[in-house]
Amino acid sequence: MQRTERLHPTHNRPIYRARVQDRGDYDITDALRYQKIDFGTLTLRLSIGVLMLIHGLNKFFYGTKQVNEILASVGIPVFFSFAVLLAEVLAPVMLIIGFKTRLAAFLIIVDMFMATLLVHSNDLTKVSEMGGWMVELNALYFFGALAIVFFGSGRFAVSKGRGYLD
Repeated sequence: MQRTERLHPTHNRPIYRARVQDRGDYDITDALRYQKIDFGTLTLRLSIGVLMLIHGLNKFFYGTKQVNEILASVGIPVFFSFAVLLAEVLAPVMLIIGFKTRLAAFLIIVDMFMATLLVHSNDLTKVSEMGGWMVELNALYFFGALAIVFFGSGRFAVSKGRGYLD
């Protein structure tokens, strides 16, 4: 493997970049690093996706009556309960299989933000009897989905992480 040396424009330190030769040589440490990142994104996608899907299947099978009541109480059209199903059933399936993961994660972020705002806004400064933050589950979904927006799907996905929204 050949290495090229350039100076960093602001730090005046050498920049080393590995250049793959024509015969297909590669640095095994690079391959291992990328696999760790891909396994990490897969683990994050599956964790957030499966947990959110379980959360959303209850609304899918038993209806969105409670969601409809909450939306109506603040003047939001009941039609938006359909968006809750999209964010809690379809988006997690998209995360699990790795298709348009950034879009799916964004839907979960919006869903968790609205759920926290509409249902749990009084709990933002409260701690439960067990010592946990009252909105820690919402925060877990929110920040996990935010991490997926930044990381993307990774290589272990239907899209192989190649699309703009993956």
